[in-house]
Amino acid sequence: MKRANPTTYIPYPLARRRFLALVSGGLLAAPFAVEAQQARKVPRVGYLGGGASSLFHESFRQGLRELGYVEGQNILVEYRWYEGRIDRARDVAAEFARQKVDVLVAVGPPGALAAKDVAGLVPVVFAAVTDPVRNGLVTSLGRPGGNMTGVALDPTPELSGKMVDLCKQLLPKLSRVAVLWHSSNPGTEQYLQEIQRVASALNITVHSAPVSDAGKLKDAFAAIVAKHAEAIVVIPDVLTVMHHARIVQLAAQNRLPGVYEARQFVAAGGLLSYGPSLNDQVLRAAVYVDKILKGAKPADLPVEQPTKFELIINLKTAKALGLTIPPSLLLQADEVIQ
Repeated sequence: MKRANPTTYIPYPLARRRFLALVSGGLLAAPFAVEAQQARKVPRVGYLGGGASSLFHESFRQGLRELGYVEGQNILVEYRWYEGRIDRARDVAAEFARQKVDVLVAVGPPGALAAKDVAGLVPVVFAAVTDPVRNGLVTSLGRPGGNMTGVALDPTPELSGKMVDLCKQLLPKLSRVAVLWHSSNPGTEQYLQEIQRVASALNITVHSAPVSDAGKLKDAFAAIVAKHAEAIVVIPDVLTVMHHARIVQLAAQNRLPGVYEARQFVAAGGLLSYGPSLNDQVLRAAVYVDKILKGAKPADLPVEQPTKFELIINLKTAKALGLTIPPSLLLQADEVIQ
């Protein structure tokens, strides 16, 4: 019998062991390697919001769904809240940065400013932020530069004039209105001019109430009451938005009907707001997340300006103030809080 070539002969037990090793270490391991690789490719997003009760994150989820994302499958989102606390916002943003999320979404001025300080190279998409250029978040609206972009809450001077007109519709006999504004924000000058122009046309006297910091709010309201103002208009700014609950509280204590631009004032008990839709802004933030995940750089994505505006009325507050909202205003309202 011809002997087998010793260079090709492998005893069966050894051959079987080598085959099993090859299969377990190579062929069978391949699907697991591919699966692990795919799992690593699922993008991770950190969402830093003001508070869960705002439900703005539901708008963000809607935006993701409209773009074809399914949370837990082709995108992972972790939702965290800072509840108006700047220190908390910084801690959460820093944690997301350490986790190296693919994109950090920051809603509201405290979240955006905290992300700017601690996010490092993590791309940041902000929403509901006033004047991102002046606050140092971006270099310009058209060319943000850096690692931040998003949707701005910037009002227009015409919008501030509209707020005075709404005061007149609420109070047909209105003759004195106070304007609360942040004195350290030079950009408010044009809004004050527009308010004065509209007020003059409506035969309304304007009392200017500047505040330099939150500690001066109580004194500002005391001066407003001393001037016998019958209503108050608040010009939106990082300071006024961050301390909206305190402003609404002081307006209620002094029985002053307030007209604001941001929805959170009315949600906190303010009378009426007219301005950009915050829900729409957060929904639009999902579009930026999608673009960044597909390779776009925040520096090259222009900051979006508001396109959708909403009128919100708090009937509970109106009742507490003894006011009857004109039917014409109720018909215009996008939302009525009972």
